Amino acid sequence: MSSRALPKVAVLLGGPSAEREVSLSSGRECAAALRGQGYEVVEVDAGPDLSARLGEVAPDVVFNALHGRWGEDGCVQGLLEWLRLPYTHSGVLASALAMDKERTKQVYRDAGLPVVASLLARKADVMAGHVMAPPYVVKPYNEGSSVGVYLVHEEANGPPALSDEMPDVVMVEAFAPGRELTTTVMGDRALTVTDILTDRWYDYDAKYKEGGSRHVVPADIPSEIFEACLDYARRAHEVLGCRGVSRTDFRWDEARGLDGLILLETNTQPGMTPTSLAPEQAQVCGMTFGELCQWMVEDASCNR
Repeated sequence: MSSRALPKVAVLLGGPSAEREVSLSSGRECAAALRGQGYEVVEVDAGPDLSARLGEVAPDVVFNALHGRWGEDGCVQGLLEWLRLPYTHSGVLASALAMDKERTKQVYRDAGLPVVASLLARKADVMAGHVMAPPYVVKPYNEGSSVGVYLVHEEANGPPALSDEMPDVVMVEAFAPGRELTTTVMGDRALTVTDILTDRWYDYDAKYKEGGSRHVVPADIPSEIFEACLDYARRAHEVLGCRGVSRTDFRWDEARGLDGLILLETNTQPGMTPTSLAPEQAQVCGMTFGELCQWMVEDASCNR
């Protein structure tokens, strides 16, 4: 997709997921950046009438700034394939696979990438008693942005009381201590490593609120760990079948060296807000936010 053609771009944002507000912020930022690059841009809040809205807008390219279920899990990608509209980020299969955290872990394991022990369990069983020795984490297996994450500490006397919003089946994984690291992959290139510093668990507020976290980029870590993050993120992107931009998150226990580095998950549609990690890494590598958004439009296609 050549930028010289100045294609008309529909930016999908909002949507019905638990991450709607983040998507609205991401989409508005991307739309503004693309207008700054000279594109004609129409913002489309993704709802049940999405197919009809896209028919009215008649875009040349769809920039998918949705997050969470429906927009990041293969559903909207399937619609765009059906409509034969070139779109950004990963395709149907990779999106669905990466959104399912337990299946993602199995793909990692099969590829020899390091992960912690995990399992799927019924919500009722998790609240009835420890299904894994503490410390462990309970989370939805198909949401992102640290939505609905429960950390059960080692000294916990009983199981967690999960909210009514949690699904009937949840993922339980062994808690991985250490530092939060992340690496963005753009095409076939791993950009750099960010060390995420917070005063608490890297939760929804830490990710998206001003001052919620501090980012050290490039991360000041041993070269062996830095290079391993780049290698693991590239491999995760490849084995999941990702396209465009993805971001893989890690935990690193310094006391264990390379053995203490484990993969948490791969985000097929990383946040594109003012505090987001992928745009920050691109900037450190010499690419402005507008140039990053333009690259994503030029990379758009069907059959992803």
